[in-house]
Formats: sequence, C-alpha cells, structure tokens
Amino acid sequence: MNNYKLVIQYDGGRYKGWQRLGNGELTIQGKIESVLSELEGKPVEIIGAGRTDAGVHALEQIATFKSQKDVKESEIKKHLNRYLPQDISIVDVIKVHDRFHARYNAVNKTYVYKIWNEEYTHPFMRKYSMHVKEKLDVQKMKEAATHFVGEHDFTAFSNAKSKKKSMVRTIHSLELIHNDGFLEVRIRGNGFLYNMVRKIVGTLIEVGQGKVNAGSIPKALQAKERSPGLMAEAQGLYLKTIEFE
Repeated sequence: MNNYKLVIQYDGGRYKGWQRLGNGELTIQGKIESVLSELEGKPVEIIGAGRTDAGVHALEQIATFKSQKDVKESEIKKHLNRYLPQDISIVDVIKVHDRFHARYNAVNKTYVYKIWNEEYTHPFMRKYSMHVKEKLDVQKMKEAATHFVGEHDFTAFSNAKSKKKSMVRTIHSLELIHNDGFLEVRIRGNGFLYNMVRKIVGTLIEVGQGKVNAGSIPKALQAKERSPGLMAEAQGLYLKTIEFE
C-alpha cells in the first residue's frame, strides 16, 4: 500500500468547509476525493490535517491518502489539477512513509486573519478579509493578545458544537502586524477548537473598538462560559501552515 501526502491550497468562499458531509454537499474533501476516485478506479478517502469551516481558506492544507497502485507523484498532481475546480490547487504530491498520518502527526498549526481597517471597502479583498470601518487601537489589541498565549481551557472562546474531550489548548504565539491598511492576526498553537480563532479575533476587534476591556480576558478563560461576543467573519481566515513531528 502506498501512502501519499497532498499539499493543498483553496479558496473556501463557495464551500461548506473542508469535511465531507454527504454526496450532494459542496466541500473541499468531497471534491478532491471525487477526482482521486476516478484516477484510482474505486472510492478513495483522504484525511486532512485539520477541518476548516465554511468560507475559510487555506494557504497550506495537508492531507494523506492510501493507494494500492504505485502511481507517480507527478501523475497524481497533474490529474488532480486538471479536473479540480480552479479554486482548489494541489501544490505538491509526495510519497511518504506508511505510518505518516496527516491528522495524528500534526503538532502545530498557524492561522492568519486579515482585517481591512479603513473607512472605505477594499474592492479586491472584500471576499478575503473582514472590513472594520472604525480605526482600531492596535496597541490595546496587542496587550489583549498576550492573555491568550500559553496553555488555557478555551471553552469560553469556542462554539457549542465543539465535541472535544479536552478544551485545553496551547497558543505559542499571537502576533498583530499592521501594514498598508491591513491588520493581520497570526496565531500559532498545538490545536484549535471549533470557531476558536474567529472568536479570539472577534474579541481582539472589540478590544480595539473599546467595547471590551483586555483585563476581562483572563476572567473569561477561567470562567469557561461561552459569551455572545463578536465572532470574526469566515472569509478573513486562512490556514497558513501545519507543522509535523
């Protein structure tokens, strides 16, 4: 049995997320499996390193699949890019060790969130960033970001759909970079709960708007109670990189 790793980029705007939901659902996993199954001659299942939500993009998603056929990586890549829609690209195909697993071997992930912080809209990035008209206090947001770094129970910053046994995650870094009207939030951690990044970014935006005090974040983490605060829009979020053992 041959084990292949796929390096994937996609515009998630018209999809219902990564995870296959059913035969009629428009998902990234479903699209790739459909094209791979044609090449294999039978149903193929791919396993992604993470599950992005509806509307979320990926600069580097990793997935693996197994095949009884010994097909050249270049042939798989050529076939996928020929038949996949143009909003999904296979950047690379690599034959890997039998025991390599896209999900279980992933140790860290980095997400980037793009905020367009000007009064006017950005015609070319309106589908790929969140527009916040009010000028944000970036310094206050940076101070608030420090409260998320480290190991915490992130129940307060997750969606009720999160089904994980443990809500504890470790955030290694959370940076804010301001450049030409864009504010980028870069967050790296060992794992993320459902909607966790978007809720953290939403909280940072409210801190920047003066609606939330940065000092309330440690209390919220300790209370472990979900609040109805702002959740940043899906189109501004990108899965940037995945690190493996």
